[in-house]
Amino acid sequence: MPSILAAVAVASSLLPIAFAQVPLASQHFTYSALPYQADTGTGERGTQTGYNICNSTTEGPTSLCQTAIINSIDDFCLWGPPEPNSLIGNVEGESVAWCTQAGHGTRVIPKGAITGLQFMKTPDYVQVTGFIKQDLIDIAADDSGGELDPHGADQRGNPLGALLFSNAFGNGYTQAVEWHNFMGGGTFCLKACDPAGAHAADYCQHVFDRIGCQYNAPAAYVDGTFLSCLGDNQDFPGIYTDASGATITYQQPAESLGAISTIPYTARIPASSSCTTYESASLFANAPTASVVPTSSATGSASTTRATTRVQSSTVTGTRSGATSGNSTNAASPRSVASFGAFVGVALFAAAAL
Repeated sequence: MPSILAAVAVASSLLPIAFAQVPLASQHFTYSALPYQADTGTGERGTQTGYNICNSTTEGPTSLCQTAIINSIDDFCLWGPPEPNSLIGNVEGESVAWCTQAGHGTRVIPKGAITGLQFMKTPDYVQVTGFIKQDLIDIAADDSGGELDPHGADQRGNPLGALLFSNAFGNGYTQAVEWHNFMGGGTFCLKACDPAGAHAADYCQHVFDRIGCQYNAPAAYVDGTFLSCLGDNQDFPGIYTDASGATITYQQPAESLGAISTIPYTARIPASSSCTTYESASLFANAPTASVVPTSSATGSASTTRATTRVQSSTVTGTRSGATSGNSTNAASPRSVASFGAFVGVALFAAAAL
């Protein structure tokens, strides 16, 4: 009997252990000493498809760099697909960094892609919000979008192994352990929370992945303007004050209940100050010329082909909806997308698990 048990123990030790690694949001890295890949896990989503050591040898239109930065109005990255005409919800795990400036070893956002932008520095986070011709960074033009963050149901992040750094917190490049990025519907918002702050995880919540930029990163979304401002902190996403003065926490309904048709509050837009206006031509003068490869249908990921289902949902006045991903309550599977109407380009996301 002991020999049989020993054989079983040996056999068990040879089996792959899914999700055994330390959660991505609990790992800390130095910008100048990054591993080739931050994610070393295996499981349902496979392995990290890109890399975190990025330099002049990796820079260009085929870069698979998954280390992003957010420094200033003219120097930041967004997450986007590795292949043209993709649905962001289908390639959340494989998405790559698209940056406004060369020099980070990434893909560079083409000239004219960003049509409106506000950079905001607050006591607890830095944030970029705005408008984008998303097909110029390989997101299907009609994709209502999705969310990316360093969590996910398997805690490996979306994208897998994705890292975000900023020099806006002082002391050189600092890893923003908590962040979220909503892409789609012609809009974007990326927030990186100061790891020295007491509420980094609260300001960069990842559980409200179905209600988009308007609620997770409230700001003055104005197309055609380019502003860099100081600002007050927003309320924690999902926290609001009702008509009676009581502080309420919004509970995002389960996807099984269908599309979100109403939300009981409007997120407060925090005050801004010391704003400087810029011209797009001066901000992104060195960006490459836009080039779009026409395709007949949205694609999956660079490493696998995944099915996607269009989900029709009822309209919420003044919002858009789209697929989302990456919150710790959702399965680590691709998402489907739906489309609502528009209101100042701010997206309201409604996901449905496949």
